Amino acid sequence: MLNSSHPETVAVHAGRAPDPSSGAVTPNLVFSSTFARDDHGQLPHGHVYSRTSNPNRASVEAALTALEGGAHAFAFSSGQAASAAIFATLSPGDRVILPDDLYHGTRYLAKNEFGRWGLVAEFIDTSDLAAVTTALQKPARLIWLETPSNPRLKISDIAAVAQLARAAGAIVAVDNTWATPVLTQPLTLGAHLVMHSTTKYLGGHSDLLGGVLIAGGDAPADLVARLRTWQNLGGAVPAPFDCWLLLRSLATLPLRVRAQSASAAQLAAWLSGHSKIERVYYPGLSSHPHHVVAAQQMSAFGGMLSFEVRGGHDAAKAVACRVKLITQATSLGGVESLIEHRRPVEGPDSVTPPGLLRFSVGLEHVEDLRADLTQALG
Repeated sequence: MLNSSHPETVAVHAGRAPDPSSGAVTPNLVFSSTFARDDHGQLPHGHVYSRTSNPNRASVEAALTALEGGAHAFAFSSGQAASAAIFATLSPGDRVILPDDLYHGTRYLAKNEFGRWGLVAEFIDTSDLAAVTTALQKPARLIWLETPSNPRLKISDIAAVAQLARAAGAIVAVDNTWATPVLTQPLTLGAHLVMHSTTKYLGGHSDLLGGVLIAGGDAPADLVARLRTWQNLGGAVPAPFDCWLLLRSLATLPLRVRAQSASAAQLAAWLSGHSKIERVYYPGLSSHPHHVVAAQQMSAFGGMLSFEVRGGHDAAKAVACRVKLITQATSLGGVESLIEHRRPVEGPDSVTPPGLLRFSVGLEHVEDLRADLTQALG
């Protein structure tokens, strides 16, 4: 039985055990869509149909539950599917408070798609506790946090917001994709739900698509039941192979995230003094407006940073197109470093500064990354 709170140990052992039939240390991959009943019509292994449950999904859900210190986990086919599941459990007319700086897909999903079904989405600066207090003076069903935020790395005080939200009777959901459970554990800070795009750091190799919701032990029972029902009947579940890949990747998560965080901190400090850079967004910098809060709730500051290039849109685009070692591509959290000119990706309604580049720091040597950015910046 696993008895450890250290993420390095949990990441290696949670959800994994030698196969009892063969002794294989690596978990088997179970592709079957359906499962046989015994002579009495019973299901000896508890699985009936892979949309409802599958051995690989059960293993990775157990591992993710343990990593976040939760009570229940629900794996989905993407981070967007996981986010949509939360909104789908709500009712027409429910008010949802979201950050003003967050993943553009979450913004669109809540405002446009679920807005058509009567969800009321309101966007505020959740890093400002006064703004949160004011917003909660009107009834709200859910407050959504994304910290660090995408792409400007704002930091919301999870514990303080959770205290305010719980007093107002609101559910607290935190997108923990950028921090990962290695750096922040929102459930211990008062959140009811944690969401991850497992495509990113948890998968870590840019070779799978997935999402997950983890519910804390005090999450409302009716919410947990609705999430389980939606996962099954909505059907946006990950394939067994994606679950197998994800479980494989979790074993190295703490080592990867800490190495990426160390390199990102060095590069953020260097970029903040570069003559071609107008502004660096990284919570590990003492100049970051929420550095103190980040230091309180994060064990390190993460492998993501953003920076604005002097000269705006055209200058930023030129830098992104000149990198050689770093790859210009969407997504983040993989072993390879990625850079993206963010505003064009987000579309005409984007509030991201035109000269902002989002940088996912990988596992290459930090001096090689610095050299590539030096030549790209000219």
